[in-house]
Amino acid sequence: MTQNIYDTPAFFAGYSKMGRSVEGLAGAPEWPALQALLPPMAGLNVVDLGCGYGWFSRWAQEQGARQVMALDVSQKMLARATEMTSSPAITYAIADLEQMDLPAATFDLAYSSLAFHYIVDLKGLFARIHEALVPGGWLVFSIEHPIFMAPREPGWLIDDQGRKSWPVNGYQQEGPRVTNWLAEGVIKQHRTLGTLLNLLIQAGFTLSHIEEWGPSEADLKACPELEEEQERPMMLLVAAQRSLA
Repeated sequence: MTQNIYDTPAFFAGYSKMGRSVEGLAGAPEWPALQALLPPMAGLNVVDLGCGYGWFSRWAQEQGARQVMALDVSQKMLARATEMTSSPAITYAIADLEQMDLPAATFDLAYSSLAFHYIVDLKGLFARIHEALVPGGWLVFSIEHPIFMAPREPGWLIDDQGRKSWPVNGYQQEGPRVTNWLAEGVIKQHRTLGTLLNLLIQAGFTLSHIEEWGPSEADLKACPELEEEQERPMMLLVAAQRSLA
């Protein structure tokens, strides 16, 4: 079962103050790059895996998606999402991505933002998503980059001249990483980049686009604190497709 850290009061309180929680998609600097990977929404059946506050689900519906199924393991997240949603085209439901069942050949698009790095059985999840997509359907997601997640004790190293660097240790040793981000004991699952992409290929997906996201000059001008993201990729953006056959 997926660790439900988002229902922990301290974690939820901290998460609620983040820019992407307050401002939605506009507060996520990687959103323009992720949006560029999406197919046109008009008439699509969409599943939002780890929907959080439902920002993407509402955007997809506003862009013309026919139906959106929005799933999350957190009751607190879904309660907030429901409060912010009025469209009957969006259905919110509790679901553990480790164990969920999705109807076969139903969705044109499966989308997920920064949720898959919590999943232990990612191979099984990719297989279930592939089965749930219609032929030609898309999987588009963001995930913490393996380089960002790899260090067993993540955090910037600062030398005696004040220069910052990101430690990359234990990269080849896949498995859980325990961090104290917003709350103590947050468990994430580190995999190498090769393992992650090969799991998609083994599930039957064709890879369309891989982006090791970093801020553009425009991003840095609008948000100077993103400068440290130039030192190493924090996020990986992926677009993959089920074959038409």
